[in-house]
Order: sequence, then C-alpha cells, then structure tokens
Amino acid sequence: MQSLNDIRSTFLSYFARQGHEVVPSSPLVPRNDPTLMFTNAGMVQFKNLFTGVEHRDYTRATSAQKCVRAGGKHNDLDNVGYTARHHTFFEMLGNFSFGDYFKEDAIPFAWELITKELGIDKNRLLVTVYHTDDEAAAIWKKVAGFSDDRIIRIPTNDNFWMMGATGPCGPCTEIFYDHGDHIWGGPPGSPEEDGDRFVEIWNLVFMQYEQFEDGTRRELAAQSIDTGMGIERVAALLQGTNDNYATDLMRSLILASADATSTDPDGTGRIHHRVIADHLRSTSFLIADGVMPSNDGRGYVLRRIMRRAMRHAHLLGAKDPLMHRLVPALVRQMGEAYPELGRAQALIEETLKLEETRFKQTLDRGLKLLDDELADLPEDAALPGEAAFKLYDTYGFPLDLTQDALREKGRTVDTDGFDSAMAEQKAKARAAWAGSGEAADATIWYDIAETKGTTEFLGYDTETAEGQILTLIKDGAEVTAAKVGETVQIALNQTPFYGESGGQVGDTGTLRTDSGVARITDTRKAAGVFIHFAEVTEGSIAAGEGALLEVDQDRRSAIRANHSATHLLHEALRHALGDHVAQRGSLNAADRLRFDFSHAKALSPEEIAQVEAEVNDYIRQNTAVETRIMTPDDARELGAQALFGEKYGDEVRVVSMGVQPGSGKGADRQTYSLELCGGTHVKRTGDIGEFILLGDSASSAGVRRIEALTGPGAEAYVVKMRGILSDLQSELKAAPDEMVERVRSDQHRIKELTNELAQLRRELAMAGNGVAAPEVKEIGGVKFVAQALTGVTGKDLPPLIDEHKARLGSGAVLLIADTGGKVAVAVGVTPDLTDKIKAPELLRPAVAALGGKGGGGRPDMAQGGGSDFSKADEAIAAAEKVLEG
Repeated sequence: MQSLNDIRSTFLSYFARQGHEVVPSSPLVPRNDPTLMFTNAGMVQFKNLFTGVEHRDYTRATSAQKCVRAGGKHNDLDNVGYTARHHTFFEMLGNFSFGDYFKEDAIPFAWELITKELGIDKNRLLVTVYHTDDEAAAIWKKVAGFSDDRIIRIPTNDNFWMMGATGPCGPCTEIFYDHGDHIWGGPPGSPEEDGDRFVEIWNLVFMQYEQFEDGTRRELAAQSIDTGMGIERVAALLQGTNDNYATDLMRSLILASADATSTDPDGTGRIHHRVIADHLRSTSFLIADGVMPSNDGRGYVLRRIMRRAMRHAHLLGAKDPLMHRLVPALVRQMGEAYPELGRAQALIEETLKLEETRFKQTLDRGLKLLDDELADLPEDAALPGEAAFKLYDTYGFPLDLTQDALREKGRTVDTDGFDSAMAEQKAKARAAWAGSGEAADATIWYDIAETKGTTEFLGYDTETAEGQILTLIKDGAEVTAAKVGETVQIALNQTPFYGESGGQVGDTGTLRTDSGVARITDTRKAAGVFIHFAEVTEGSIAAGEGALLEVDQDRRSAIRANHSATHLLHEALRHALGDHVAQRGSLNAADRLRFDFSHAKALSPEEIAQVEAEVNDYIRQNTAVETRIMTPDDARELGAQALFGEKYGDEVRVVSMGVQPGSGKGADRQTYSLELCGGTHVKRTGDIGEFILLGDSASSAGVRRIEALTGPGAEAYVVKMRGILSDLQSELKAAPDEMVERVRSDQHRIKELTNELAQLRRELAMAGNGVAAPEVKEIGGVKFVAQALTGVTGKDLPPLIDEHKARLGSGAVLLIADTGGKVAVAVGVTPDLTDKIKAPELLRPAVAALGGKGGGGRPDMAQGGGSDFSKADEAIAAAEKVLEG
C-alpha cells in the first residue's frame, strides 16, 4: 500500500526529474493575495509569476502546498466530518509552468505520473475538457487512447478557470477516477454527477488568454500551466477506498483520538473522531504559521475550528483538554514533510491546551442554555436568533458551532434574528464609543470598522505583504482616490505595518498599486483599523485596489531590537533596584529607547554598570523570544509584567525571553523576562546586538528615565566615543589609562590659577585699575563709594564690595563692571546702616539707568545687571539721589 507520504514523495520526485524546481509550501497566510483569508491552492504563491509581475530563476516548479478552506467563499467547515472528502485542511500537489511548456507536455506528464509512477488503473480514468478545447481533447486521445465517451466536453465555468474578473484565464481539463458501480453517482455533466462514484483527482489549468473589462480575450504571449491534485483523494483510491478518512494518515489521527478518549473509532462517535482528526491538522498548521486564536480575522476562524473540535471531544466524553495530546501523532505523520510542525510543536500544544481549558469552562453552561431554550420550543421550531446570539456573546459560541450542535438534533437557527441581535449590539457599542472621550474624529474609524471591517496585522511574521485598500480619508472625509502630492489616510484589510501603541512607534514604508505609489510616513490604530498616513508620490491610488506593502525593514529591525531590549532592561532594573520598579512609560523608536520607571533617586554608577552588564549577558545568551496567547488573568498568574498605559482585552500576547542561569531545563527552567506586550520583537535575544545605557535622569516625582541604544545605534555611539577619546588623548598627550589623572591634575591647576587671577583682579580693582582710587563721598550722612570697573567679572564684585565695606567701616558701596557686552552691578551696605538704607533700594535705580530691570538681594548685599556701560555715571548719580533722600 502506498502511504500518503509515499504519494507526496513520488509526485515531487517525478517532476524534479522533469526539470521542475521543488518549491516548499508557502505559509497558510498568503503574503501576495489580499483577497484570500488562507492559502487555498498551490498556485497562490506563484500568482505574481503568472501575471508577469515577478520573475524567478526557474520556469518550472512543483510543490506540495498546505491549504485551508474554512472562511470566506471557500468554506467547507460545516460539511467536515459528515462527508467522505470535505476537509478544512488538505494538501494540493501541483506542477507549474511559467511560459515554458503547455498542453502538449502537461497532459503527458499527468498521464505518465498517474498510470506509471502511481500505478492507477487507466481503465478507471476519464477526463473532462472545456467544450471548445479541441486541442486538449486531441492530446488526450493521442496520449491515453481515450474514446470520445471518456473525454467529456463541459460548456460551463467548471472547466474554464479565471483568476478574477480580468487577467489570466483559460480552459481546464479534469481527471476523474471511477470508484465502481457499487457506489451511487454518475460521470461529470450527468444528472448524478454529485454522487461519490466519479471523483475528480487532478485539475490541469491552461492559462491561455488574458481577459479584459469589456469581455474580450486575447492569447497570452507566455502561456502557462497550473495544476492541482488532491493528495487525500489519490491516497484514498490507491488504498482501495473512496473515503479520505480511511487513508493511512487520517486513520492514524482518528485512532489517536479514539485511544485518548477510550472510545470506538468506528462506533457512535465516528463523526466526532473525524472532525477532531481534520481540525487537528488545520489548527496545528495555522498556529505553526503564526495565526493565534482571537476575536476577529484569521484568528477568529482558527478559534471557530478549535472550538468545533473541542465540542466534539466533549461529546466523546473527554473530561480534560484533548487536542494538545494528539499533536505528537500529527508531528509523527507530517513533521518530516513539514518541519515547521516540529519546530512549533510546543507552541501548538500550549495554545490548544489553553484554548480548550478556557472553552471547557463555558461549554457546559452554554450547552445547558441551548438545551433549556430548546425544551421550551415546539419540536420543529428553529432556535430564536436572540438565544443563538446570547450563546455567541456570553459563551463564545460562533453561530456555526450552534448550528452544528442543532444539526445533530435536526434543528435550525433563526439567522435573521441572530443578525438583528448582532446589529443591535453594534449600535450600542457605537454609542458607547462616541461617548467614551476618544478623539472626535475617531468616530469615522469606528464607522469604517463597522462597514468595511477591521485591519488584520500580519507584521509579527513579515515586513512585506499584499493588502486591499478599504478606503481613503482626506480632511476627515472618505474619498475614492488620491493623486500625486496629496496626503491621505489609508485603511486596508490587512497590513504588515505596526500601528503605534505600547510605546512602539508606528512603521513607515511604501505602498504600491498598479496605478501609483504612496510613501507611508506613520501608522496608528483606532477602533481596530490601522491608519496608514501617506503621501502619494507617483500616479494615483484608489479604494478597492490591491496594494503591495513594504515596511522600512532596517527601521523596523532597529525598533524591534530596542523594544526587546526594553523588556530586558525592565527586568534588570528590578534585579538591581528592587521589585518596586514598574514601567511608567516608554518609547521604542528606531534610533533609541527610553524607559520611565518608578524609583525615588538617581542610579549610582555601580547600579548603572550592573544593569547594563545584565542586559548584555541575556543578549549574549541568544535564547529564542517566545510569544503565547492567554487571558490577562492567566498571564498575571504566570508572573507576566503588565505594561503601564496598555489596555487589555480578553486575550493578551505574553512575550518571554531569556533563561535564568541554574534554573534547570524543560519545565523547570525559569524565564528571565515575561511581559504582556502586543509589539514586535526580535526572534532571538542576540538579534538585539550591543546594549549601551546612556544614563538616567528625573522624569517626574518618583519617576526616573533611562535612555539607551542598541544594535547599529550602539555601535555608532562606540565609534563616536572612540573618536572623542582619541582627540582627547592627542590633546592631553597622555595614554588612555593616564588621561583621567591628567585631567584631574590640570583641573586642579586651572582652579588654582583662576583663584590667583581673581585675587589679582580684585587687588587691581581696589587700587583703582591704575588710576586714582575712588572718592569717598558723604551723602545724606552716609559714606558712599561708587566705581565703574573693567577687567573684572560679576563674580568678582561681592568680594570687592566686602573689602570696600571693611575699609569704610560704615557706609554704602556701588560697583559697576563691564563684563564684555553685559554690565554687572552690585551694592553693599554695612550692617549698621541697613535700618536706614537697604542695598536693593540703591541698586534698582542704578540698574534702570544702565538699561536693565529689577535686581535684588539682602539688605546688606544686592546684585543686578544692565546692558549699557556708558551710562555708568548716570547710574551712580541715580544711587546718590536715593541717598540724598
């Protein structure tokens, strides 16, 4: 028996021998098609090659592509478990030609692979072609020897593929396998075609034309091939069954589920096991590709799949979380072909366990509510929409989960009533938003979130992606387009651009459409919508267009390093200063990080050195930075630090980094830093690079502020400091280890010389600067000395005043000094006269005469300043007038 893994290997090996590049599966979250929720076909990752936008160094490719269909128009969720071939997760084998070979090679490749490599009985095969595709029909006759009755011409779009309303398109040929007349059903195109007897196993698309808006077509210059073979269907027929769930891989997962629940895999719980086996694959692969359970977007679809599986586990009697215990069985089956499963196994298991533990707390209550509602209804009545909405709103039951539970009871839901209850809740939420004190213009983003949807953030895993422009906002109003030179705010359905929050600044970068280019200068968030501030730099952009989004990667890398360093810094401060340290604000920019924290006094040099060294120790440890999703309560119980100013919803991202030395391995190891954080981070602590703490300062009462550098910024700082050190070494003519002592010695000598100079200036001033000594006048019974000086500073005036007062014994002194562009003034009064005349009374009129204002001090000493030294005589006269009374 050929296993599913054998079939995959055979397929890829065959096309590798035919000159095809074996290309790894792309992630389940498409990076190049904003219209898709999940990758649902092998051609998705090659879309830009087919359209000519992208070129690679190969023109033939083959792949085994992981696919999910559980949301949007490609949604098989409701049928999974009840049919033989519906899955949320499946693998698509494909071979592709990008302007290389065409029909005359593609059909023989398919025939040889199916009949010779895989050994499928050619007598059980038939094909369909588009009704006008005589070329394909003729090739099939030549290659396979089919008669006309085994080449069925189909006139509908079932055999004509289109990428969209416009663009590449072309006819298809589909290969069907006949499982035998013991199974009901007819060939394609017949009234019984929906039966299970004839099953499509491979579709070959011939991209032959380009479709235009007016409905016309013309042949493509580079005709291409896109094929898709469902590996599960091929495995079923090769293993002698028409049921995908009876294949070796699916059977192994079903048996794992049966063993974990001690139930019969083929008994009354048969459907439950099938649902669990299928959903185990889709949830595990989605988590491995970075999707985390949430309340919107892809994360919401993941949660729906999880909870559907968990309800079926509950129906099997599982008392404890089940799904996470089945992950090792999946890794054993598919880990070799998809190594990302093994790398993410711990994250997958933890996420499934946490989600199931949380859901089990509400599952019993929700199902009891459902039973209570049904008990009061006639047997044929639908469940009221209000009840279904309560299950959704209170217990987290998606509508399709309620419908699935009712399906087993032969009941339905009043979906119109559910929609009405949902609309009423949204109206209340909008009213609450409008009155919440948010910025007045933010209500427009709430409206956009309601009418066009919120933005899904892809930037945890990538800096490039495609998105669809939902709307453009200019001057507070929606516009349909913007042209060169205009600045607008852009909302997209998905984006890799981080919106400013949690201290991390918003991303910048480029947005490109088929018609124009815009420079993204900032990104922010409101009401779940990411707002891209943009200036159109080329052509024009319009709502509804697809856009290639590219974050400034160097800038994001620097921001990411600074953000991760902030987490390490926070913990290092707690170790150095105590557990009272808590974040009080932060900034994670490209050029630096800033961290405000609660602490009453400045850090000592020793504390700064300790913190810096500890952060660098954990950077050099180079451990993986891990992210988990959990409730805020669970995160705090785990010991995660909450960040100041953050608003937390029902779920939080918990970021951990570093392992404390000596804390053991595995479950015993102790994480160094554990924080609630929605920002972007490095993959490993070593990616931060060097960490340099620049120092701390006061931010506000009881709050200190640290600024620091990492990575290239830190390296540039070291280079700058090294240059300064070299210049100082040259100037001081001393070796580096002698420079501090040399500076201290020089500073001491400078201080001595400065004091000597000041003393000489004072002595010179007292001697009259080489002119006659100042006259001592007696005015109003008070001895008075006034002098205008040059060659002294403002600091020299008080000691000169004191010397004059000592010589006078009793009296007042006014000194005016020209200090080079400014005028310094000082007045002194001996203590015995301060009851009669105070120094500020003499000072103020003198300052005014010199062009200054104010001035003051003690009764015995006052100082001020002016601007016009030429008015010195007038200033002296003004002071004398005060003495005259």
